Amino acid sequence: MIRLAIVDDQRLVRSGLVMLCGSTPDLEVVGEGTNGVDAVRLAAELTPDLILMDLGMPGMGGIEATRQIVAAHPQIKVLVLTTFDDDEHLYPALAAGAAGFMVKDTAPADVLDGIRRTVDGDLMFSRSLLHRIVSRAVTVPQPPQPPVGSDALTRRERDVVALVGEGLNNDEIADRLHISVTTVKTHVSNSMDKSGCDNRVRLALFAQRL
Repeated sequence: MIRLAIVDDQRLVRSGLVMLCGSTPDLEVVGEGTNGVDAVRLAAELTPDLILMDLGMPGMGGIEATRQIVAAHPQIKVLVLTTFDDDEHLYPALAAGAAGFMVKDTAPADVLDGIRRTVDGDLMFSRSLLHRIVSRAVTVPQPPQPPVGSDALTRRERDVVALVGEGLNNDEIADRLHISVTTVKTHVSNSMDKSGCDNRVRLALFAQRL
């Protein structure tokens, strides 16, 4: 059972998320909040597995709340769910320690999937955001890096990395390659070690460079 708190200043949005998550057998909503102060308090009092966090809230916003929560409770995952999809919100949220960034027009099933995958250790993004990050990064001149080529990876690792670069999640990669999700995770982990990438976004960028 995944224990989560939902923090959003819009009552209608918050109520909808509570109903969505509360009606899902493997999720339990243990707390609600309307701003960053509430989020920090809920983290300290309830230590949920994940906090679904809005950004633009009165008083303390989601970015500062994320920074404080991750510093004090590194085991708690913060998944941003917001209307803002611009770089001015995305990168500060990631720098604050958010484990993912999704926009509010994401399909309900994908929000639930994002919650599960974030708790499972994936770095989650809305598909459109991941494509934008990768596309932008490959058009920006990159500083010299140690020469790590595709020959450092096994054939199957190259296949997995290529699909990570397309923005596919672990389940989708497993379906595409007809292997188990556990095997996909192993290949992703090994590829990160070999390429020096410390998260899934950097691995996607590595895939584009290859």
